Amino acid sequence: MKLAFATLGASLFAVTAHAGGYVAPVVEPAPAPIVTPVVTNVSDWSGFYAGLQYGQGDADVSFDGDSVSDDFDAYGLHAGYNRDFGQFVLGGELDYNRIDLDDAGEGDLVRLRGRAGYDLGRFLPYVSLGAAHIDADDLSETAFTYGIGADFKVTERVTVGAEYTRQDFDDVADLSGVDLDTDMVQLRASFRF
Repeated sequence: MKLAFATLGASLFAVTAHAGGYVAPVVEPAPAPIVTPVVTNVSDWSGFYAGLQYGQGDADVSFDGDSVSDDFDAYGLHAGYNRDFGQFVLGGELDYNRIDLDDAGEGDLVRLRGRAGYDLGRFLPYVSLGAAHIDADDLSETAFTYGIGADFKVTERVTVGAEYTRQDFDDVADLSGVDLDTDMVQLRASFRF
């Protein structure tokens, strides 16, 4: 009988030890993969371009503190090449402008300039620096030119922009102290190849 009580006691002990019931094993979910966003340059400014420009300007001739000023229209063609280095864009441009002075006739302005810009996607602000040559009635002079501007991509092939440039011609017609300074603001449209 003692053996029966001992067996019953051991059985009850085993049942109470297992009284918590079945517990499923804990399975931790697999960690989610880390996705790194891929940053791509949506706009590349590298390549050849050509287009048209129109603007207006002011020409000042000065000598011994006296100056005469005349307004002019400028229209013409431009062509160049840009190379996009990521954030910075470097390039060169040749342009021709027909100058129509209000009071002093017409002339031609040819410029060869380097350009350095900052790539903001579809927007490219830039500075320019180079040489300018003006040819008008009995006048043929070469000078320094510089300016600032910005281009905006309407599409990947078509850009529009605006720029301000200045040309400083010193000792015009080999006359010491006679200076011709011109300022121009132009609107531009280009096609990229």
